[in-house]
Amino acid sequence: MKEDNPIVYTCFCTDIIHEGHLNLINEAKKYGDVVVGVLCDSEMVKYNRFPLKTTKERVELVESIPDVKRVIIQNKIMYDDVVRELQPDYIIHGDNWSEDSMKVIRSNILKVLDEYGGELIEVPYTYNPNIQKVDRQMREQLAMPELRRKRLRQLLDMVPIVKTIEVHSGLTGLIAEKTVIADDEHIDQFEAMWISSLCDSTEKGKPDIELVDMTSRFRTINDIMEVTTKPIIFDGDTGGIAEHFVYTVRSLERMGVSAVIIEDKIGLKKNSLFGTEVQQTQDEIEHFCEKIAAGKNAQLSDDFMIIARIESLILEQGMDDALKRAFAFRDSGADGIMIHSRRKEPDEILEFCDKFRQEDKETPIIVVPSSYNTITEEELIEHGVNIVIYANQLLRAAFPAMQNAAKSILKYHRAHEIDEKLLSIKDIITLIDEL
Repeated sequence: MKEDNPIVYTCFCTDIIHEGHLNLINEAKKYGDVVVGVLCDSEMVKYNRFPLKTTKERVELVESIPDVKRVIIQNKIMYDDVVRELQPDYIIHGDNWSEDSMKVIRSNILKVLDEYGGELIEVPYTYNPNIQKVDRQMREQLAMPELRRKRLRQLLDMVPIVKTIEVHSGLTGLIAEKTVIADDEHIDQFEAMWISSLCDSTEKGKPDIELVDMTSRFRTINDIMEVTTKPIIFDGDTGGIAEHFVYTVRSLERMGVSAVIIEDKIGLKKNSLFGTEVQQTQDEIEHFCEKIAAGKNAQLSDDFMIIARIESLILEQGMDDALKRAFAFRDSGADGIMIHSRRKEPDEILEFCDKFRQEDKETPIIVVPSSYNTITEEELIEHGVNIVIYANQLLRAAFPAMQNAAKSILKYHRAHEIDEKLLSIKDIITLIDEL
């Protein structure tokens, strides 16, 4: 029911109240009763960045502001539902609409207000050194190891599926961190990053046979962590012998990595997509369980996750063997199960997920749809998948583009012909934040 006084609505996506928010509230109260929406966690990670405070804490933060009459939770970044329910006379917002995602939100606001004659009030966005410092401090907090490490577990409770993209350098980390898409209904971005042994090795020009040692791979992690805030899942290959794996776990945990995935194979590593075309040996269940248990005993926090990757379907050992291993690995302490397949259709993956979920509703399932790449995230969610990893697409996109540039320069003996297909240096530099 509409109230006597005009309603002025705004939505906050923040963990801290600064001068800019207070200026907005002071302007809003001139027009009527101020109602503030707090964007829910699942939409925060799609639109803005991971919240440092819980929804309850952010609601309490806004409730403490003088002149705010009511606080509600806005469950979608687009304003359709909240505006049709509240029917505010005014929506007030800063005039910072330069990014594509913000332009989409502005268009959405105008569309829903036009349905009944509401008005958008735009106020000058508050830019000053203090606010810039606060924003920088918030980003730095998100990058701190103890906060980043637990973020994957938090995401599993926030979003229907954790979208994870492969990164292998600081630059690809920035692409994962800052790539946002926006259309008339949705805003979305990746929630986590995957550091692949294959891509890390290939980027260094080395074969994917665990030749690149952990010291080198840890440097890749550090390069990525220095410029990003999103949680990292690390490809631990086989994990090595149990005595070495415990040190890997401790090191990753200390760095702030959220999870390690290890596969149930032994001997010289061969990429799983070769399947039975090359000699690959699956580990004994009992032996792999001992490795998982050793890793779990070594970790110091409850945040870090050890995920068991099952190769039974890759090695054509059958569904029963895959399920038997999944439950055994879970019982030995694995925090999640990754099931792998190289078939072009997702049938066996979905069958595994359905059968596993019949007995276990809680343990996270992780999939890597590289070969069966027509399946959508919505379909995976329907079958109980919690994390999807796009495991090598950035590397595969970069290689042909760089090769074509090199060939063009050789062919024409100059760079002019390829230049129109290249991103400008200015656009690349804008990815990199200055201190």
